[in-house]
Amino acid sequence: MEFDKPVVGGPCWAELGTSDPEAATRFYGEIFGWRMRRDPRLVSGDYTIAHLGDAAVAAITPLYQESQPVSWNVSFCVADADEAANKVVEAGGTVIHGPVDIYDEGRFTVALDPSGAAFQMWQPRDFHGADVFNRPGSLGWVELATRNVERARDFYTSVFGWSVNASEWYTQWGLHGEDFGGVTAMHGRFPADIPPHWMPYFAVEDVDATTDVAVRAGAKALLEPTVVPEGPRIAVLRDPQGATFGVYRSAQEPLAGQEEQTGQEGPEDR
Repeated sequence: MEFDKPVVGGPCWAELGTSDPEAATRFYGEIFGWRMRRDPRLVSGDYTIAHLGDAAVAAITPLYQESQPVSWNVSFCVADADEAANKVVEAGGTVIHGPVDIYDEGRFTVALDPSGAAFQMWQPRDFHGADVFNRPGSLGWVELATRNVERARDFYTSVFGWSVNASEWYTQWGLHGEDFGGVTAMHGRFPADIPPHWMPYFAVEDVDATTDVAVRAGAKALLEPTVVPEGPRIAVLRDPQGATFGVYRSAQEPLAGQEEQTGQEGPEDR
């Protein structure tokens, strides 16, 4: 995604709901160099915001309900959470939580698309979302896995006004002429018990090195490092608690001071 800040209709935040927040903070701190800071106001201090330097990039939370799966969740920025919730219902989706105010930070909604894939919507006030995108260690792409690509196109374009850029093998979402995510069709390589879902991709300087570190830390490589057609080098990983996420080769330099925190060298092409 080419955006360097949250824009209305685009992804603005990624949030991990996990069965073991302490273990997750150690794992992601090791592979991305994240520095964790808890917000004592939220869920008795269990809402942890990950930073690169002073830049907020993602969050780690406990599971709030027994039925909640361990997973990464993607939030999309909206101008009006209540209006967006109405659009979700009108387009055939379901609102399962909210809209609700989160202190003075913003207004929050959790919804399901018609296939059951969960996503979040955020109407910003004091908190706008991630401070950086596309830099190593930050969100850079979001991807929907679904068994009905055509239905997904109809739903998300109706709710968010996204453009669609489709090739023979992949469909990409866009806003203002910039693509920020895509759709993968859940064919035979996805077990039948895996539901449709959204997944974040985080930028890294070296996909192979990051995958090695993650596997040594207890992750499983679901997709070994590979180069996608006309795209970057990527890998898909499952963390030790079971949440799935992707990494891809960033062409951008790390934030100032990030190299010292992570011990990583700069990208090969800088």
